[in-house]
Amino acid sequence: MTDLTELRTRKEPLNLAIVHVDPDAFIANLMGWLEITAFIKAQRAGEATVPADGRTPALSAAQLKTGGVHEVGNDALFAFAMTAALKGDKAAVDKVETALLDQMGPDFPGSFALWHFRATIDAPTTLDDFVGQAGKKMLTGDLPPPPLRAKENWSAGLRFFEKARKSNFIHEIMYPLAKWTRARWTETADKGVAFLHHIEDNVPVLRDVLAEPRNDQAFIANVLLRLAPAVDMELNEEYQGFLRSLARRN
Repeated sequence: MTDLTELRTRKEPLNLAIVHVDPDAFIANLMGWLEITAFIKAQRAGEATVPADGRTPALSAAQLKTGGVHEVGNDALFAFAMTAALKGDKAAVDKVETALLDQMGPDFPGSFALWHFRATIDAPTTLDDFVGQAGKKMLTGDLPPPPLRAKENWSAGLRFFEKARKSNFIHEIMYPLAKWTRARWTETADKGVAFLHHIEDNVPVLRDVLAEPRNDQAFIANVLLRLAPAVDMELNEEYQGFLRSLARRN
């Protein structure tokens, strides 16, 4: 089938592979996702019709090099690398990269996303740069010293949060990100309060934030909003309002 039902059918196992950081499942299901998204895009543009046998066409070598396919691949690889980084699972990213290199060569769809997690970018400028460099540190276990740890965790969490909201895999990234956020700030509450700014004001806020049991987008937004002063970070009024709207629970 080559319709939206097939799109959902092919996306579901990729969703699970990303949220559970399962490299084998990701490798097995990426091509199917690239095929269905490329076909539906072509169909909407009037450049393709449903084949007589109803099967989604395979992508040719030339099609695998097109910008649209690479855009979809980069989104998927970014999502997988992000959730792997949150778990510190470098082996999973290595396995995916090796398999895709073997299947499609060095310019495989998603290779540019992985470049951000591999390269050394001395002066990050884009959101992808910041996410990739933060993820690289997580994958290699490059922890900042205790006085800087909470601030770096806050900054990495903010970048991951912003990137997740732009992804087709937002929900699959948000849950692991929320768990990571809780773990990092619980660690700060247990061992790192001495390095927070204005301890007497911000420790009660930290404890109150962690009292929320749900691991979701609202929890992350609340952490970023309320703990910015604890790590001496400033958010403008517009961004504070944005986070406040996301943190609000009905």
